[in-house]
Amino acid sequence: MHLTEEQIDRILQGMADRYGLQLRSPILHSPSEHGLSYEDVSFPSLDGVPLEGWFIPAPGSDRLIIANHPMGFTRAGLPTHLEPWKSIWGPSGNTAEVDFVVDYKILHDAGYNVLAYDLRNAGLSGAANGGIASSGIFESRDVLGSLRYARDRKDTRGMRMALFSRCLGCNATFHAMTKEPQAFDGVRCLLGPQPVTPKTISEQLLVRAGVPAERIEDLDTYVLRRTGIGFAARDTKDWAKSVCVPTFLYQVHDDVLTKPSDVQTMFDNIPVADKKLHWIRETSARWDGYLEFQRRPKPMLDWFESHMPASDHR
Repeated sequence: MHLTEEQIDRILQGMADRYGLQLRSPILHSPSEHGLSYEDVSFPSLDGVPLEGWFIPAPGSDRLIIANHPMGFTRAGLPTHLEPWKSIWGPSGNTAEVDFVVDYKILHDAGYNVLAYDLRNAGLSGAANGGIASSGIFESRDVLGSLRYARDRKDTRGMRMALFSRCLGCNATFHAMTKEPQAFDGVRCLLGPQPVTPKTISEQLLVRAGVPAERIEDLDTYVLRRTGIGFAARDTKDWAKSVCVPTFLYQVHDDVLTKPSDVQTMFDNIPVADKKLHWIRETSARWDGYLEFQRRPKPMLDWFESHMPASDHR
């Protein structure tokens, strides 16, 4: 179908608006559903934004995983099987519910304490920066706040730590490393599912909406006017050059919302020698990447174990 200029402009404005004010999704799951004891926690981001989360203890363990979530999600996942999320993501083949609490159960049973929280403007955490999505720039302060909180808590301050940072959470982790690399001293490793460059995913969304790919420049203008942050300032591939811990990335290879070259370039730009990239095949649904850990957790658990062996002691 050929779109009129008016229709194209409406699509561009709508996409820019989604960068300008994020749609919050609800927290529909709890660790208690899996018999996990947990503590509701609240702590400040680096700039004081109140962040809400769960601390799930693994008694006797000195290993901690801090979990960061994708854009539009919460610490509990995303109810894409429900409206309006089904209509938003369904056209790209993503209609499965994503329940991240299953991930925390797997990590807990493997002997890890878990700190999972909502990034700013998501879940139950505070609103900030006018509600805009900054693709990891402001959210990086949340990652830094979670590290500081873990180091300040009496029961976690001596624990060995690693990060499980998904999509936006991974972008934010990369950006945090560009700003305060010293904050990652002692962090044993990063597991990073599906980081993405905002310009790349926006190009793919335009094409799927029937808008010519070259109109990405017009969208960039609208996003800049709506948020004050254009695509050039949201370059995850450039932030990857500051990664300073062992890193394992994984991604749906044929994800219709991005391109393999996007994550491949990020991986190539990571300057540490200890790194790994895993492609998920035989699907084009991005959500399959978020569900990969609970479906086939062994490679990821092996990664954590290799950098924080259970046999080590404080």
